[in-house]
Amino acid sequence: MDYKKDFIEFMVHAGVLTFGEFMTKSGRKSPYFINTGNYQTGSQLARLGSFYADCIMDQIEQGKLKNEITALFGPAYKGIPISVAAAIALSEKHGIEMNYCANRKETKDHGEGGTLLGYQLQPGDSVLIVEDVITAGTAMRECVPILRDRGVSIEGLVVSVDRMERGSGSKTAIEELREEYEIPTYSILTVIDIINHLYQREIAGKVLINDEMKQKMEDYLETYCVK
Repeated sequence: MDYKKDFIEFMVHAGVLTFGEFMTKSGRKSPYFINTGNYQTGSQLARLGSFYADCIMDQIEQGKLKNEITALFGPAYKGIPISVAAAIALSEKHGIEMNYCANRKETKDHGEGGTLLGYQLQPGDSVLIVEDVITAGTAMRECVPILRDRGVSIEGLVVSVDRMERGSGSKTAIEELREEYEIPTYSILTVIDIINHLYQREIAGKVLINDEMKQKMEDYLETYCVK
C-alpha cells in the first residue's frame, strides 16, 4: 500500500530510520536503527499521526478492528505524542472524533490527581494502544494492567515497525505480547517491507540498502528474527 512506502521514506528523511552499525538494548549489533525520538517538528508529528491513522483505518476496513473505539492509549513516554497525533489525524483526515489518553510514570498527588492524562477511561470503554517500536515490551507490561484494572476492553496494539526480532524465546517480542495478553497486534510495516522498498532505491541522492547492506540485514534477520 502506498502509505507504507511513503512511511519508509518519511522515516529516512526525518532521520528516524538509519543504517550502519548500532548496539541494541538487547546487546545485538544491528545494521539498522529506528529512533522515533528523532521526530522533532510539528509537521513531522502531523505526518506521523497520519500514517498511524491510515493503518488504523486499514484494519477497520478489513474488519480486523471495530469502528467503535473509545480512545487511543499512548504508553509513556514515546506513545504519548503518537496517541495525540493519531487522534488529530483520525479527526481531520477521516472524520472520526477520537479520545486520547496516556499513563503517567508517577501518580499525580496534587490537583485532580490520577495516573492518566487526557480522557479518563471508564469501565466498558474500548481502547487501542499505539506505540513506536516494540523491543522487550516493557511499556506494554506496565500499561496493560493499568487498563485492565479500569475494566476496559483492549482492542489491539498498533506499532510503527515490526522488527520481527525474537523476544526471550523462539517467538518475536510482539508475538509474545500477543499470546501473553491475547491482544491483536498490527504494524504499519515490517523490516522486510523496508528492505524490499529501499533495496537499490535512491533516496535524497543516496542508495541506503545496496547489496552489502541488504546482506547484512538478511544475516541479522536469519540470526535474530522470526520470518
